[in-house]
Amino acid sequence: MANYLLAYRGGGMPETPEAQAKSMEAWMAWFGTLGAAVVDGGNPVSTAKLVGSNGAVSDVTDPSPISGYSVLAADSLDAAVKMAQGCPILSVGGSVEVCETFNAM
Repeated sequence: MANYLLAYRGGGMPETPEAQAKSMEAWMAWFGTLGAAVVDGGNPVSTAKLVGSNGAVSDVTDPSPISGYSVLAADSLDAAVKMAQGCPILSVGGSVEVCETFNAM
């Protein structure tokens, strides 16, 4: 079994406390369906900087930057993708990039 990084793009923080609670309920329900496959539930991310190969630092200007991440365990990339298809970010116009990780150290 391998680990898969789910990089979330888009979405956004709901504006009201009620909407935030509803969003959190959706995420927790989704994580609940995944059970032990959740290695790291992750977190949302905010501002970012890009460090280039020459050491130059710049603001991230991607029109759809990473907005959060999770790590799941799955038997295959296809299985991880199937799990990602239930992600709540998809219901608010976001997307999920699914990447297999491997131990290099």
